[in-house]
Amino acid sequence: MAFKVAVASEDGETIHQHFGRASRFVIYEVDGDHYRRVEVRNNAPACGSAPDDDGAPHGGDPMARSVDLVSDCRAVLVARIGAGAVGRLSNLGVHAVVAPDYIDSALRRLISSGLLGAPARPGESDFQWLDPL
Repeated sequence: MAFKVAVASEDGETIHQHFGRASRFVIYEVDGDHYRRVEVRNNAPACGSAPDDDGAPHGGDPMARSVDLVSDCRAVLVARIGAGAVGRLSNLGVHAVVAPDYIDSALRRLISSGLLGAPARPGESDFQWLDPL
């Protein structure tokens, strides 16, 4: 069974962005031991975004926009992530994984971890950690 994995990366090589500040997510399809890049999704970062024209900060719920952008993925690989975002993602079955590393290395370790075998449990507020090799 194939799963999508979102990666917070501006350069497409390394995982170096905080979930709340990610300007884009590179989406990979993982099928067994294989993965391939399928798309790039631009994001309006939840943290530090500019006020809307009406002067209100963010406008609506910027974290909801970021979470919704990756809601069809089984996991999100990030350099950092807060407990609030982890909770929102886990309620959708999305694993939040901290893996500040090269994308290829982190995807191989994610696959071998077995984490993709089941969705995140709703209500989880702790991210998973993948140590760099």
